Amino acid sequence: MRFFRPRGRDDARRMTGTPVARAKALYEAGRYAEAETEARAVARSRPRDDEYAAAALNIAAIATGAQGRHAEALATYDEALPAFSRIFGADHWLTLKLRSDRAQQMTSLGRYAECEAECTAVAAAASRGAGPEMSLLATAARNGLVFALNAQGRHQEAEALARKALAAHRAPDRASLVLRLGLARSLNGQARHEEALAEAQEAGQLFRALPEEQRHPDAGAVELVVATALSGLRRDLEARRKAAAAHHACLTSFGPEHYRTVEALTLLDRIDGA
Repeated sequence: MRFFRPRGRDDARRMTGTPVARAKALYEAGRYAEAETEARAVARSRPRDDEYAAAALNIAAIATGAQGRHAEALATYDEALPAFSRIFGADHWLTLKLRSDRAQQMTSLGRYAECEAECTAVAAAASRGAGPEMSLLATAARNGLVFALNAQGRHQEAEALARKALAAHRAPDRASLVLRLGLARSLNGQARHEEALAEAQEAGQLFRALPEEQRHPDAGAVELVVATALSGLRRDLEARRKAAAAHHACLTSFGPEHYRTVEALTLLDRIDGA
């Protein structure tokens, strides 16, 4: 559900040699425990209102959430947010992005209404801003909102929002991937499984075209949505294979407590019990 904006070579050069460069590289390699350890060490070593200390807390929060320790991740976001507001300002895109990431972590704790409210606020603030960062941030917040609406069973609202966001964001990037997965989830929620399967398969094509470092956070996500659609179509053998693949990918990447790992295991149990 969380994504870094795509970075060009200039951005990569600016990150090289900074105190958070190693933590960021570890996160992008899917080495989440190491990324968390490195980021927390950087945060402890820097002055309280140092921008790299704040960035390190951000990376630590994302990496902690990726390991399935969602309550700890949210607490780290809560620690980072005041620092971001002081250093960058409440309306800066980095502060708003942190709020979006924090809100989406709430979904892993079942706090869907809170996520909905915060993502709505962040999307509105980003829409008032200018520049590519604000545009991508608005898309990220809308993705969080789609997820929260789906989790509350409001699938038609989620579908409408996902389609609107995809129409506004046509780049074949990770933002489009997660929005398309959200759209597929909304269609599964409405028992429109053939349509959901088609959307999930298109999301799979997007996933495979992404650079490897951008694929790690979405491990198992495509397989999970495909398995749900196949199960709805009573194609149980295919559904079980996909659900097992999703569970294995999530368990390997994130551990047993991550919300997506739990969701994949729940789907497997449901297929086996059918």
